[in-house]
Amino acid sequence: MYNFDVKKATEGCIEWIRDWFEVNGKGCNAVLGISGGKDSSVVAALCCAALGKERVFGVLMPDGEQCDIDYSHDLCKFLDIDNIVVNIHDAVAGVYAGIGDAVEISTQSRINLPPRIRMAVLYAVSQSKNGRVANTCNLSEDWVGYSTRYGDSAGDFGPISRFTVAEVKAIGRYLGLPEKFIEKVPSDGLSGSTDEDKLGFTYAMLDKYLREGVIDDEEKKAKIDRLHKINLFKLQTLPVYEFDPAL
Repeated sequence: MYNFDVKKATEGCIEWIRDWFEVNGKGCNAVLGISGGKDSSVVAALCCAALGKERVFGVLMPDGEQCDIDYSHDLCKFLDIDNIVVNIHDAVAGVYAGIGDAVEISTQSRINLPPRIRMAVLYAVSQSKNGRVANTCNLSEDWVGYSTRYGDSAGDFGPISRFTVAEVKAIGRYLGLPEKFIEKVPSDGLSGSTDEDKLGFTYAMLDKYLREGVIDDEEKKAKIDRLHKINLFKLQTLPVYEFDPAL
């Protein structure tokens, strides 16, 4: 039986963030997108614990009207961190207008474009705020490719990249975050579907498979394995042709 030591994991992660900034951005700020869900909430709380709230800056990025944006505002208020709202709607519309009729935009492109614009916004803010961008993806999402390449999968450091969804929630509770942030139904905030709707299996099932190798549904096991295999490229560095001038 796998047992998660939340105290050891949380305190180790906080220390890792401090050490990373000492080497890669001494005195810099942590900049991250705030959705009000468990991942961004936990990363923000970890950064506050590691660096102090005055060195954490949140960026709220709705695409037009966002019905659950109050969660984002409430999290920033709870953690008492500075933040800004950047509505990406005009930027997204501008890209579509620029492409015009030259290319028929696919459904997947419409889903992935906003996260990529969000990441561009984060880096623009970060470079203007002496910052480093925090990645907020977790192990469960990354394992099955549930992230947008050069969108939410990007960042300068990833505090929760090796924690499952269940572990992220446990860390959130250890840090004292209110349940509303930890148990907010996970979605991309853009397509109208929840994460689990899109994946076709629950995070609880995925997490148990990842940590214990146990899964009762062979069909879902096959799907998880397939998704992991075809999405591994998202977790790897850019493949390059290794030219050797000596040959």
